[in-house]
Amino acid sequence: MKFFHLSDLHIGKRYSEFSLLDDQRYILDRIITYAEAEQPDAVLIAGDVYDKTVPSAEAVRLFDDFLYRLSALCAHIFVIAGNHDSPERLAFAARTLDRAGIHISPVWDGRVTPVTLADEFGELDVFMLPYIKPAHAAHFLPDVNVESYTDAVAAAVAAMPVDPSRRNVLVTHQFVTGAERCESEELSVGGADNVDASVFEPFDYVALGHIHGPQQIGRATLRYCGTPLKYSFSEANHKKSVAVAVMREKGDIEVCVLPLEPLRDMRELRGTFAELTARENRPDALCEDYIHITLTDEDEIPEAISRLREIYPNIMRLDYDNSRTRAEKLADIAAQVGGKSPLELFCELFERQNGRPMSDAQREYAAAKIAEIWEGEL
Repeated sequence: MKFFHLSDLHIGKRYSEFSLLDDQRYILDRIITYAEAEQPDAVLIAGDVYDKTVPSAEAVRLFDDFLYRLSALCAHIFVIAGNHDSPERLAFAARTLDRAGIHISPVWDGRVTPVTLADEFGELDVFMLPYIKPAHAAHFLPDVNVESYTDAVAAAVAAMPVDPSRRNVLVTHQFVTGAERCESEELSVGGADNVDASVFEPFDYVALGHIHGPQQIGRATLRYCGTPLKYSFSEANHKKSVAVAVMREKGDIEVCVLPLEPLRDMRELRGTFAELTARENRPDALCEDYIHITLTDEDEIPEAISRLREIYPNIMRLDYDNSRTRAEKLADIAAQVGGKSPLELFCELFERQNGRPMSDAQREYAAAKIAEIWEGEL
C-alpha cells in the first residue's frame, strides 16, 4: 500500500505582507501531478491545513479544489487538525465526506476509531490524532496523570485500540523531541511541548506534522515530511518534498521522497548596495524569487528598498549588517540579560529544560566550551 505524506500546507498564509496563495496553488498542482503519476492508495495530511483558525474564503476554495482533484486519484485521504487549524471547522461534514473516502479527524474527545484499509498483504489500520495539549488529555482521560505533552500523547495512544499484530499507521501533529525547528514554527518556552518518540512505538509508520523541515526522528518511519513550500527565510536551505511510504507485509516499509520545486524560491542575498545592483550580479533567474537582502554598507542607502525593488520586485525583507547594527544588537542583548554572563544564561536554560541544575562537571565543561567559542573575550 502506497501513502503520500503531506503536512503544514498553511493555506492562506501571508509572509511579510505577501500573499502566498498563487505559490500554494502552484505547489498543490505539482502534488496532483505526482499523484497522477504515482497513484497512491491514500494521502495523509498531518495538520495545519490552514494558516489561521478562521481561514479566508480563498484559502477554503483552494483546499476544496485540491481535495476534489486528489480524491479522483486515490481512494482515501486522511486529514487531521494542527495547532493552526480549528478542529471544529475542519471537521465540518466529516461524516458525509467519510463515505467518499475523505476521512477528517473529529474533534478529539479521548477516543480514536481507526479506519481499516486492505490490500494483498491484509488489513491495515490508520489512526488519526489531531494536535492535543495536556489540558485536553487531562479533561477527557481523567483517570490518567497528565502533566506534560508526552503524558498527553502517551495517554491518547494508550486509549487507542492498537493491535500490535496488524500494520498500524498514525497521523498526528506534535513536536517530537530531537526534531530540528525553524523560526516559522510556533515555539514554546524551554521546549515544554516536547513529546518523547517512545510513545509512538506501537505504530509501523508515523506521519508527523508541525515541523517545517523534512526529517526522520530516529527511525525512517517516524517522519516529518515538512512543508511543501518555504514559509520563512529560516527555511531557505530546505529541500521540500512529498514523503512516500510503501507498506508491504508488517515490518517491510520503504520510504522515499519526491522533490517539490516552487514557483518562486526564497533566497538570501548579502553585500553592498553597489554589488547587489551591478548588472553582472543580477541573474535573471533570481529576480522573481522572494528575497531577503542584507546590506553591508556602513552608511544607510537612501530609498534602498524602492531602488532594489526595481531589480528584485519580491523583496520581503531588508536589513543592514555593519558596525552600527552589530553594536546595537550587543547593547540590546546586554539590556535583556541584565548583565548575566553567557555561562549563567546557559545554566538557566539547562535547568529550565531539564528540571534540575547542572552538575559541577557539566558546568566546568560548558565554561570551557564557552571560553573556546568566545576566544577569551568573556
